[in-house]
Amino acid sequence: MSNNLLQGKRGIITGALDENSLAWKTALKAHEQGAQIVLTNAPIAMRMGEIKKLAEQTKSEIIPADATNMDELTNLFIKSQEVMGGKIDFVLHAIGMSTNIRKNIGYTELNYDFYNKTLDVSALSLHRMLSVAYKMDAINEWGSVVALSYIAAQRTFSFYTDMAEAKAMLESIVRSYGYHYGKFRKVRVNSVSQSPTKTTAGGGIKGFGDFYDFAQLNSPLGNASAEACADYCVSLFSDYTKMVTMQNLYHDGGYSYTGITDDLLKAFAKE
Repeated sequence: MSNNLLQGKRGIITGALDENSLAWKTALKAHEQGAQIVLTNAPIAMRMGEIKKLAEQTKSEIIPADATNMDELTNLFIKSQEVMGGKIDFVLHAIGMSTNIRKNIGYTELNYDFYNKTLDVSALSLHRMLSVAYKMDAINEWGSVVALSYIAAQRTFSFYTDMAEAKAMLESIVRSYGYHYGKFRKVRVNSVSQSPTKTTAGGGIKGFGDFYDFAQLNSPLGNASAEACADYCVSLFSDYTKMVTMQNLYHDGGYSYTGITDDLLKAFAKE
């Protein structure tokens, strides 16, 4: 159901790979709420995904951009403003990749070339995007930037390896650029720490299924769905959250503040 929360707003959605991804769901919700959007991803990811299908569903333009390349990001913001006819009102940063995780390399054995790539793609890409937008003055006053994070930025999850550091860096960039962009144009910058979610990216983490079940039992409300995350992101893009910035916002059914639950104890109790 549409409440036209984003009527008249223009946005850039990164990272939509397939219909299971959080970015895909958010693009659909933003379109449903009246926004005009541009979709973007790295060229190689676009070849692997189904972004053209999403573009048709949301009546959106696709502008390829490698988020580690300043020239391509500059082109993204220039072309997006041309296509949509004005400055940007919101941006979703949903970019993350770890070759160490893909190759099942444990934390104590990390390949440092891969490690640097993880940080570059998953965290510094946000700094680059904000830097380009800031210098171009491409985001309207009271605009909103949302980056997707995970609780492993604060707590140790053995299977998350170098992505934990990437998310910690991402959240630091959110705070730092949130201050500078807030002073400059009242643009707010936040991150959303989502529950484990059955996406293509999540499914690539060893042991993800077992952890998903664990989190489900240890969250008072259960795991938050991808659709619910998309709704939350839309609320952060809207004018109802104008004074929220520099925050890491947990969207996880209460998992982040729960020690242990009766349901989890019962599941592990010996018969």
